Amino acid sequence: MTDHARTQLDVTQVREGGCACGEHDEAVPLLDVRVIPHAIRHATIFGALGGLRPGQQMDLVANHDPLPLLAQLAEREGEAVAHEYLERGPEAWTLRFTRHA
Repeated sequence: MTDHARTQLDVTQVREGGCACGEHDEAVPLLDVRVIPHAIRHATIFGALGGLRPGQQMDLVANHDPLPLLAQLAEREGEAVAHEYLERGPEAWTLRFTRHA
């Protein structure tokens, strides 16, 4: 690729609370982990939760009660991320996560 074919992006113009792409979520984002390969599922969830700013929420849908994930989350985040069940099986478990800090 030649230099004249590259597009320069000014990353110093990031808007507060955004990534400067111009898009934003109106509703609580939903992460359906049933479609994510098991080998990378928890890492994907931790990455998504890590992207939340204080006060933001995210819903997660799993095909089982994610108790091992919740234990790992408590160990990693303490009380910085809270959760509540919106649906408890038997087909799907839906949890809402809220970042506090």
